[in-house]
Amino acid sequence: MVKQEFLTIKQAAQFLKINQEAVLKMIKKGQIKAVKIGQSFNISKRDLEIITGEILSSDQKKIIDQGIKKITTEYRTTLKLLEQEQI
Repeated sequence: MVKQEFLTIKQAAQFLKINQEAVLKMIKKGQIKAVKIGQSFNISKRDLEIITGEILSSDQKKIIDQGIKKITTEYRTTLKLLEQEQI
């Protein structure tokens, strides 16, 4: 089981290179997922890495895989058509 790392508002702000108020606004808008514990927030570092593009979410990976499959299918079709023209 992978241990999930959580950050404070201050740490998240440093990670994203923005100020703490901006992090709070993003949380309130739902742009950053956070869990409120008492008067502080815990933010998943993995979620921030997805936001910054450092890692891909499973949905992003699925979209990329679908795009690759579509392109290779189209490329294969194009090669077959070019081959037929040469005959």
